[in-house]
Order: sequence, then C-alpha cells, then structure tokens
Amino acid sequence: MDKKIKKIPMRQCMGCNEHKPKSELLRVVRSPEGEIFLDFTGKKNGRGAYLCHDIKCLRRVRKSKRIEHTLDCAIPDAVWDAMESELLAYAEP
Repeated sequence: MDKKIKKIPMRQCMGCNEHKPKSELLRVVRSPEGEIFLDFTGKKNGRGAYLCHDIKCLRRVRKSKRIEHTLDCAIPDAVWDAMESELLAYAEP
C-alpha cells in the first residue's frame, strides 16, 4: 500500500526572496474593506503577501514598497509602525 506524500505549500518571502513552507511565514493582508494588517494564522480573508518572522524583512519591504505594489495600495507610516511593533511583540518569548 502506497502512502500519499502530503504536498507542503511553499511561499516566497517578499523581503529576502527565500521560498519557505507557508506555515513558517507571516501573511500581510489587505482586507476587502482596505484594512492592512498582519495575519499570524494565515487564514484571514483578503489579498496577501508573505514575510519571514524577521523584522529585517519587514523593514526591507517597507523601504522598497514591494508589498504596496503586491497589495495594490499605499500603506501609511502608522500602519507600518503598528505592524513592526506587532511583529516585535510576537517574536519576543
């Protein structure tokens, strides 16, 4: 009897361009209402882009505006600052 090998979905980090399993990455979401936020579950509704759980990757995409292009909207500085604070708080034990 052959065992089915479950395929692991891979996604690319927008900051470092590395391909990693989807479960290891953090999702930045633009909701249908236009709200931008971090989705630690990876299941919220909306257009998404993926990042490592590394603050350097978030800062890199903020500088390059790559996520703004992917999500097709401008992200205010206040939202970037909130996402950075949230990621730092999540990363600390």
